[in-house]
Amino acid sequence: MRAGRAAALAAALVAVLCGGLWLGGHPGELPLPLREAFVDDNAGLTAEASELIEGNYYRRVDAARLGDTALQGIVRGLRRRYDDRFSQYLSPAALARFNEAITGRFSGVGLSVSEVPRGLLVGRVFKGSPAAGAEIAVGDVIVSADGRPLAGLDAERATALIKGPEGTPVTVGVLRPSTGRRREARLTREEIAVPIVTTSIRDVGGVEVGYVQFASFTEGSHGLLRRAVRRVQRRGAGALVLDLRHNGGGILQEAVLAASVFLPEGELVVTTRSRTQGSEEYRTSGGKLPSLPTVVLIDRATASAAEILAAALADRGGATLVGTRTFGKGVFQQEIDLSNGGALKLTIGEYFTPDGTNLAGTGVQPGVRARDRAGTAADEGLRRALRVAAGRAGA
Repeated sequence: MRAGRAAALAAALVAVLCGGLWLGGHPGELPLPLREAFVDDNAGLTAEASELIEGNYYRRVDAARLGDTALQGIVRGLRRRYDDRFSQYLSPAALARFNEAITGRFSGVGLSVSEVPRGLLVGRVFKGSPAAGAEIAVGDVIVSADGRPLAGLDAERATALIKGPEGTPVTVGVLRPSTGRRREARLTREEIAVPIVTTSIRDVGGVEVGYVQFASFTEGSHGLLRRAVRRVQRRGAGALVLDLRHNGGGILQEAVLAASVFLPEGELVVTTRSRTQGSEEYRTSGGKLPSLPTVVLIDRATASAAEILAAALADRGGATLVGTRTFGKGVFQQEIDLSNGGALKLTIGEYFTPDGTNLAGTGVQPGVRARDRAGTAADEGLRRALRVAAGRAGA
């Protein structure tokens, strides 16, 4: 029964945590009588139910999985009650995968994806990856993993089914919307180093336009972005296209530091408001590079920190936004460690662009609409962005 009690107590810890946040602070800061009463009312009942299940259920129950299920149930309650798609319980294994992702390295098949109703829409295929070898292409939809449908799963849960230990196999169902063809692809997972920044110079009607694709706001990524922008400037670029398509965001402070590459010191990048943490303004820290006419390329998979950067460059830097509306997240999360080695990724507040807009549900709207058509060899969205940038350079 000890394992059952441990799992129950892990679940109870989340109940205590939620109660503490509701009261406006960390549960450890609650008055002792209130804390004890809260634990008695919730932990005792949870422990009782867990022991009854472990002792009487007609099949043997894995205590750790039972605890994980209880924790997931609490977070699902938040989602149903408050329409919160972003709070998550991360098991110890899921937390390890999450921490890998924010460092820019993980074990998987080499795809950048975004959530769509049928599964995961492929936004990028990394060169030399297992996915590239299987001829998975941008615009394909991953609809299953090892026979499990991905429809209806959030992106974190769906990608967790595809990622796994290096050297292990996974079979994914691949749908190509342009033809309606579906096939199965068996891939062997590898360690993937995500190319955070890629650069090139494009000649557009005699104007040299620097192209910088920025994939994710991982630790230290702002430094990579700074070097990339400086590189295209030194190569003679007269304008810049910053491609944030399929950039799902990441670390908030990295977005602020990325904005510092383009904006003068002290410019407002984003304001956060939290019931438990109050309001805070985040401003650029200096180190701005020489200005180039800038176009920011966005799409529906541009989210979170990427939306913050796009809005700041448009509101404060005069950048032109080209593409389609962004995801529209508008809230931010805090990772809170749990005693079982997992964590809660809990929504704790909202963020607002420099002009005071919360992007939840609406996203950032482009000034120039352009879309890459799935199934075509050309990148129509990028072509439009390059033409707009060249026009601004010649203005």
